[in-house]
Amino acid sequence: MERYSRITNKNQREIVLLKAKPCAWGKCRFCDYIDDNSENIPEMIRLNREVLSNVTGEFGVLEVIDSASCFELPEETLWDIKKVIQKCGIKKLFFESHWMYRRRLDEMREYFGIPIVYKIGVETFDNDFRENYLNKHADFKEPEEVAAYFDSPCLMVGIKGQTREMIARDIKILKNNFKLGTINVYTDNTTDVKKDPELIQWFAKEYGWLVEDPAVEVLFENTDFGVGD
Repeated sequence: MERYSRITNKNQREIVLLKAKPCAWGKCRFCDYIDDNSENIPEMIRLNREVLSNVTGEFGVLEVIDSASCFELPEETLWDIKKVIQKCGIKKLFFESHWMYRRRLDEMREYFGIPIVYKIGVETFDNDFRENYLNKHADFKEPEEVAAYFDSPCLMVGIKGQTREMIARDIKILKNNFKLGTINVYTDNTTDVKKDPELIQWFAKEYGWLVEDPAVEVLFENTDFGVGD
């Protein structure tokens, strides 16, 4: 499992994949990422400290991800991140959080004392598909509700059951309402949610221009950021 990497093209930054406590929701139909959760706090702290020791501050920007939300990281790990920020001169932090924590985001901003870019796994702005099929437990109705709290939505494309129209609408919303975003091309995993190869092929052709868009990061593989397995 790779847990440290450097992103050197768009939005240059270092990125670490840390271990967290179990996801507070943990019921998204498509997600087996939560298998990286742990309840062994001492082991989590030790591993996370080891991973964070790789950070150099080269870009002054650090992204911290885990298999839940940033709020599921141990308190000791949050303190270790704070020390790395101070030691390495980190000026901006990327975090990811579930919708349920939207009213607590400023807690992290106050704790770390630097700007935080908050990502959120929206997956799709199609409310029916997101809630009734993917079981995301993010009950917003309009993109403006998301933009009021979060800076950078993460979308998923290429799932069986999605349509071209849904994807086109999602990308239009992303470009019109947010300064940054990530698009993840779905990869089959251990869940019953499956990819749609034909839809993925269409997306790659129709939206290939996004690869050059400085505001959107497209991940054709879930390890394209250099972390994960």
